[in-house]
Amino acid sequence: MKNTGEFELIGRISESVRDSVPEGVTGIGDDCAVIPQQSGRDTLVTTDLLVEGRHFLLPGISPGELGWKSAAVNISDIAAMGGRPESAFLSIALPGGFGPEWVDEFIAGFRELAGRFGVALLGGDTSASPDKLFINVTLLGSCEGGKALKRSGARPGDLVCVTGTLGDSGAGLRLVTEQASGAATAESGTARYLLRRHCKPEPRVAEGLALAGIPGVHSMMDVSDGIASDLRHILDASGGLGAEIETGSLPLSGELLEICRERCWEAARLALCAGEDYELLFTIAPEALGSVQAALEAAGGAVATVIGRITEAGTPLCWKGWEGEPPRGFTHF
Repeated sequence: MKNTGEFELIGRISESVRDSVPEGVTGIGDDCAVIPQQSGRDTLVTTDLLVEGRHFLLPGISPGELGWKSAAVNISDIAAMGGRPESAFLSIALPGGFGPEWVDEFIAGFRELAGRFGVALLGGDTSASPDKLFINVTLLGSCEGGKALKRSGARPGDLVCVTGTLGDSGAGLRLVTEQASGAATAESGTARYLLRRHCKPEPRVAEGLALAGIPGVHSMMDVSDGIASDLRHILDASGGLGAEIETGSLPLSGELLEICRERCWEAARLALCAGEDYELLFTIAPEALGSVQAALEAAGGAVATVIGRITEAGTPLCWKGWEGEPPRGFTHF
């Protein structure tokens, strides 16, 4: 029997529980569930499962870095809705050989990033694992009632934008994979930068909050699986829209370009397909671009780059400047 793909599986689950979702609640299909409260604010809920060998490689990441990353991927989901992260619940299943020192360092890394955003660790669960390390985090946040930025708001004519740079984490993962295979990796400043981008991503909370205050921002999500996959989620959720992406406009760091020249890697492929950059991918009315740039600058956050535009429903997703099969991002199955 053919394995069910990740998004087909999510779709099957979503369809089976659709009639149980209360009116006014946003359930499966966005970065967070959105639950309205009597206070006039909405509660945001997200959860992420990290599996050894699938989402991280040991010993390619230290316990502290893994703790940081476990917090980051969830905080990023709250940021992607334009919300403020507030509290976390952590469950972890440990195989043999993980002593209290490992756990202490992991929790210290988790708290280092969570504390920066005022996120309290309020509970969770622990278990032994027969084989691999499993980590699950549930994070709660909030936003002004009815103001969560969802994937479903894109409109024809919108500009497609992204914060920061793309592909750095994917290059860092390649370096981790080389190390795991026994290949020597130069400890250059470039390599250290890319490894940090992979192991200790920076959630764009300030940027998300700034964008949530601009009426012309129509849809948003974070870049976890690569924009080649993530943009498709926005297009599908917004009624089957199309898009034209200028691959020559992708924001690439100098470090990524340097390592790609050294290793003969394809920078554009890493930027489109590798994922785990945890930048914000969003669509805006063209007239809002000046307000977006000003708001991000005022927030002290990453700048935004326009990489394309949204087209009418039924039109294709076009990767201008790309040769060969259309790019695809990371899938979990």
